[in-house]
Amino acid sequence: MSKGAATTAAKNKEAFRLDGPQNQFGVVLMCPDCRNPVPNIVEDFASGDYVCGDCGLVLGDRIIDTRSEWRTFANDEGDDPSRVGNAANPLLDGDQLDTIISRGDGGSGMARDLNRTQGRTTAQRHERNLVQAYKEISALCDACDMPKTIVDISKQLYKKVEDDKLFKGKNNDAIIAACIFLACRRESVPRTFKEICALTKVDKKDVGRTFKFLKTKLKEQTATTSSNDLIDRFCSNLSLDQETNRITKLLADKANDLENVSGKSPVSIASACIYMASHLTGNGRDAKDISRIAGVGEATIKTTYKILYQYRKTLLTPEVLRKGSPASEANLINP
Repeated sequence: MSKGAATTAAKNKEAFRLDGPQNQFGVVLMCPDCRNPVPNIVEDFASGDYVCGDCGLVLGDRIIDTRSEWRTFANDEGDDPSRVGNAANPLLDGDQLDTIISRGDGGSGMARDLNRTQGRTTAQRHERNLVQAYKEISALCDACDMPKTIVDISKQLYKKVEDDKLFKGKNNDAIIAACIFLACRRESVPRTFKEICALTKVDKKDVGRTFKFLKTKLKEQTATTSSNDLIDRFCSNLSLDQETNRITKLLADKANDLENVSGKSPVSIASACIYMASHLTGNGRDAKDISRIAGVGEATIKTTYKILYQYRKTLLTPEVLRKGSPASEANLINP
């Protein structure tokens, strides 16, 4: 230690003294240079120093800022958001003020073992199950590029199911799949049952049964998925242009009014209309490619297209075959 640093340390020690025999336990912080009986000590939280307001001598360093991390506009209502750790997660239970042992220790592995042991002993089983389910929901939604809102709503639905114990002892994968599907319906992000089943590896019947029960218990009012809701995504995945997309939607609107088509699923109608529109504009897509994107069998697409071809005079309105459009009835293939 240098001579100047030693002198500063000695002065700082002198700043703390006992104030006479009449007050044996009163510790007074006083500037050793000014020795003012009424010290003017300033807490400079920006630099972390105790500073004498009269002469500017630094009396202490690295002080802890005990103030709130953000401004509080309430008077006495609610909790004061002072420095008490991370922000509370509403999707988890408890105060969430646990201490976590770091896993990094230079490669010896001891910290990792301590972290694992501490995780088993301190974390509640219910909370561990929630965290694991949330991780799985995030991974599944990220795998099919779903927006962040779907992830958050799916987690909220799962938390509601766990709190109310709606599916105690049931297949957890089916519950997660139903929560994701219900979140998609609520936010108008169309996904088919087959897509959710392929994503979560859960049987379609289990997902459907769990979804209906969950929708009834939570009293959710969600609209059904129409063929037009699926067309934009299917056309984008098939690299079709905007004109083909426009014609596909017009065909789907007309096809839903046909008696022989109205009973078919929206995904079947959308797939058949894409097949028909792509050939109309000369950008024909094979039924196998559409089947891979939409999750519908090739036979279903061709069977639905056969019905559409029979009613082509009704479907091919002047708006579909408008001037300047590449669409032409002559481009259609005979089923």
